[in-house]
Amino acid sequence: MMEQLGYRAPQVCRLIGISYRQLDYWARTGLLRPSLQEASGSGSQRRYSFDDLVHLRVIKSLLDAGMSLKKIRSAIDILRDEFAAERPLTDVTLLSDGKTIYAAHSSDEVVDVFRRGQGVFGIAIGPVQDEVRGAVHELETDEGVAVEVEAKAN
Repeated sequence: MMEQLGYRAPQVCRLIGISYRQLDYWARTGLLRPSLQEASGSGSQRRYSFDDLVHLRVIKSLLDAGMSLKKIRSAIDILRDEFAAERPLTDVTLLSDGKTIYAAHSSDEVVDVFRRGQGVFGIAIGPVQDEVRGAVHELETDEGVAVEVEAKAN
């Protein structure tokens, strides 16, 4: 039951497609700290939850779309304040053109996070969750371990 124990940094890096150095930097600077277990000295390991994996994949997608880490960090802070949520990337669709980020909670409401208007593309969180589930399944197959994947209905 890997989900209960969480995912270690090497697994996270493999699932998300980032380097250990990136993951470590993001955790140390507070972009995304592991929700299950923080590192607590030499030899300890961070443990990331499934939701952490989804958030990391969204951050990676925004980077791949051309957003700077500084803007991503700023957008997450703005969304965190606006929605009074510690994990503001849950149940939202993000839209970006690589220069700005929009957040949509419904088809009727799209918020320009940086207050500018430009053409956009979307990152729907549901498909990202499905993509991460598929990667977790591949990890299970490759490592020969039982992995419990959330069976929530989206």
